[in-house]
Amino acid sequence: MAISENQLDTWSKQGSITQSASTYRTIRSALEDRSAPYDGREYSIYLQGSYGNDTNIYADSDVDVVIQLDSVYYSDLEGLSQDDLNLYNASRSTASYSYGDFKTDVIGQLRLEFGSLVKPGNKAILVEGNGTRRDSDVLAATLHRRYTRFKSYSDQSYHEGIRFLSSSGTEIINFPKQHSANCTTKNKATNGWFKPSVRILKNMRNSMITKGYLQEGIAPSYFLEGMLYNVPNSKFGSTFQDTVVNSINWLNNSDKNSLLCANELYRLLHPTSPVTWRAESFDKYLSAVNKFWNAQ
Repeated sequence: MAISENQLDTWSKQGSITQSASTYRTIRSALEDRSAPYDGREYSIYLQGSYGNDTNIYADSDVDVVIQLDSVYYSDLEGLSQDDLNLYNASRSTASYSYGDFKTDVIGQLRLEFGSLVKPGNKAILVEGNGTRRDSDVLAATLHRRYTRFKSYSDQSYHEGIRFLSSSGTEIINFPKQHSANCTTKNKATNGWFKPSVRILKNMRNSMITKGYLQEGIAPSYFLEGMLYNVPNSKFGSTFQDTVVNSINWLNNSDKNSLLCANELYRLLHPTSPVTWRAESFDKYLSAVNKFWNAQ
């Protein structure tokens, strides 16, 4: 037994585009207001998450927005030699405007525009939807640099990501731009099969939860996207049925320790990292999806 090609084709379709685009314009306009307390500082605003990566489905309700302070950055120096580390420490300076200041200012700016609809959460700041505007999660972050080399500020190399703190003070570092760029490259390399297949897995996950095959929270969309990113390009194509079967079979037999997040800067599976999947959840998902597919 298998899920029909017609059902998989329906699940492959992208969700709301017009409403999400309008929501993003509204949030961005509010954040870019010249009266904002961080106006005059270097910052950038961009999309991340399902809508930003074109993998959103109709059940996805929110738009994920990053506002990134570019005039302040934090550093991971573990990749530097001792000589490079000494040069870096001799060159660095301390910023007067902190991440905490920036996040407070972002929350204040959003509240000026959206009032009580602004709800700071553990990681992001929720701006509740109103009318045709969808819910939006606004993440206030600073630049993060994972250094690989440092001789001077004109002779250095690093991976650029974002850094923020949860409400409990946990430091979270991720690389959303690399994730997005790599997923787009993967989609092109699979002749456009990758992103629709991500949407299929997300819709299938939701159906599995509804029908009792899988618990809520076991397989977040970000990790499903990263999981599928590891599947060889040759497993995509022909039909959606073939793509799903070939991908899941490959994952069933894969070396779990070699799987990467789509940003290629973290392992997909790790026991403690706040930005990686737990191996036991990965195993539960694969077991459930095998049972679900065979029962249809």
